[in-house]
Amino acid sequence: MSNSTSTPEPEPFRIADEDLDDLASILARTVSEVRQHGVILDRLDSEAPAPTDTTQSDCTQEGQGPASVFIVALGGEAYATELTALSNWVNYLFLPIYGREISTTRPWCEQWYEHPEAVARLHALWLAWQQLTDTEAGSTGPSTWHRDHLDQALVHLRAPDGPFAACTTSPSRPSHRVLATPASTQTEVAA
Repeated sequence: MSNSTSTPEPEPFRIADEDLDDLASILARTVSEVRQHGVILDRLDSEAPAPTDTTQSDCTQEGQGPASVFIVALGGEAYATELTALSNWVNYLFLPIYGREISTTRPWCEQWYEHPEAVARLHALWLAWQQLTDTEAGSTGPSTWHRDHLDQALVHLRAPDGPFAACTTSPSRPSHRVLATPASTQTEVAA
């Protein structure tokens, strides 16, 4: 004997015609953004460096993982591999979205990878981005990344007295010079 109870069919959900155009527009914009992100992710994935033998990298001790994931703690091949991955993120995701116009109050250097402070700040920003845009970070992760990481990094990176102070301040006049640090000045005096 079957014990089936019939449930009534739910009423169809109706949307007013004037609201339908808005929803279609929002959906089209969302689909476009998802496709654009897919293109960026495909580009990052296709240009990622091939895995290398990391059994004994510059910063590992036998039987342990890397001493640090921070790029300034790496050396040799591990540094080069990490810099290549960072470059992909900077060139294909960070700059297209956050690379504001170059000006005297907001310098930039196309050779940013030659500025140790810029590499350190961008790498820290990238590490935070990886953690806070992961699904485990939840839906407020990207907002936290913007507030706690991106905004502060941009203030220091693009400051008139920041790591690019002697570099390009006008797109029509590219310039590049790595500024001396107190440590490099002391080394020159000792020599």
